[in-house]
Amino acid sequence: MNRSQTSDRPEGPFSAFSRFLGHFRWAFMPLGLLALIAVGVHAAADTLDDRLLAVVDLVDAAFDRVVGRFDLTAPLVDLLSLERRTLLARALALSWELAADVVLALPALGYREESAPQAPPRHTWRAMLVRCLRKPTSMRWIRPLATALVAVAGACTVARLVQGTVYLSWRELLGEDAADGVARGLSLAALLGLLWRLGWRAVLRNLQHADEASELHARGVARALAYGLPGSALVAPLALAAALDASPLLSFVR
Repeated sequence: MNRSQTSDRPEGPFSAFSRFLGHFRWAFMPLGLLALIAVGVHAAADTLDDRLLAVVDLVDAAFDRVVGRFDLTAPLVDLLSLERRTLLARALALSWELAADVVLALPALGYREESAPQAPPRHTWRAMLVRCLRKPTSMRWIRPLATALVAVAGACTVARLVQGTVYLSWRELLGEDAADGVARGLSLAALLGLLWRLGWRAVLRNLQHADEASELHARGVARALAYGLPGSALVAPLALAAALDASPLLSFVR
């Protein structure tokens, strides 16, 4: 069969549907990157609730010691009850999470795909990594690394959801052991698929954003360290929490 005969063969419904969805890739890819980062940031923030509550308790204890010394201010000792301290800690965690979303997730909306011949040479992985080494800035190092860690945490969160849903749905049908094996296999596939399709793109987009901002505003040693430092300092603890507490990678294989 020659090529002309092959090309005249009508497309199947799945091929046509795939081609149709391909026209909207410019929209759902940035949204997918944003969603993956946002889920990872949320997973990391969830692990910090208890730590923030402990900090609020320490501050409240110090406040009580100060106001308890005077009769006039003594009634303020009961200003923050346990319920109010818990609400305050949750509000702080939510505010931290939303601020981290602005820093890490919003740049993902600027993601655009370009063919290799048309891609600007300065936006390739190699060119940007060379500038990270030759002209280091806090943004170039912290933002992409933080994005990588929260992306892994986000992929782990989705994979755990897949594992739990499949196991609970198929346990009675397949039995405990078989359902557990299928659930682990599908969760591992979901984890690797998300990192392959979205994870590295999220890191690339944040590296591009940090590289462009550093080239424009972070010239000189002082500016290289100071520009973007508040945002980087904001997301660094969340990235550490994502790596230590919200990314149980070994749980999917053991």
